[in-house]
Amino acid sequence: MTTDNSLTDCLAPPPLELSQCSAGYGSREVFSGIDLALRQGEIFGLIGLNGVGKTTLMKSLLDLGPLRSGVIRILGQDHRLPASRQNLAYLPDRFQPTSSLRGTEFLALARAHFSLARDDARDEACCIALGLEPAVLRRPIRTYSKGMGQKLALAATFVTDRALIVLDEPMSGLDPLARVQLKRQLLASRAEGRTIFFSSHILADLEEICDRVGVFHGGEMRFVGEPGELLRQTGAATLEAAFLEAISPEVPA
Repeated sequence: MTTDNSLTDCLAPPPLELSQCSAGYGSREVFSGIDLALRQGEIFGLIGLNGVGKTTLMKSLLDLGPLRSGVIRILGQDHRLPASRQNLAYLPDRFQPTSSLRGTEFLALARAHFSLARDDARDEACCIALGLEPAVLRRPIRTYSKGMGQKLALAATFVTDRALIVLDEPMSGLDPLARVQLKRQLLASRAEGRTIFFSSHILADLEEICDRVGVFHGGEMRFVGEPGELLRQTGAATLEAAFLEAISPEVPA
């Protein structure tokens, strides 16, 4: 008996689904009425200015943010259930790996969090793909540069082999070569059927690899769709120009 994979995909719950979500701090509302459903095996890029609530939105997925109303489901389960996050790997913005550990120890710790056995060969291969030499893994993390620490943190995220990967500003601290290597890793993860949800201020990167993007501004999603569709709707030549058009008239000419 054969299985129709396309039918199975249609019946499977979205990797991530937000329905009428609102969040805020005290009297300040950060966002409201957010609806969003990610598709399995897509790269989704979240675009927004500093301070609009991208990180708050991502923290809300993990039940760490000030969600006031709405429903968030991860692979069909309520996000407040710890089990819902068993197949999700998250890398926050400005993350600093524990300086007292060596690289190999940090990667082993990331695996252990998901009850995965240590696999030095797999870890080294992932680090090489991200431009981090295996010899560096035997050094204390306190000797790493900012870029090396970011590469190690990214490797620790990818080696967990989770179905849903959430990355907050993963390009931060990476040089142009490292950005190219990360984009290749993101595309490889998508090819394996994983879903990627990430934010970035480098819009050229999003335009290059994202299946869909979301323009997050003024506490709402101004646009959700393919980058090309945003270009067509705004008449802009680049995603950067299209983004500015989508959030106008708030942005001065």
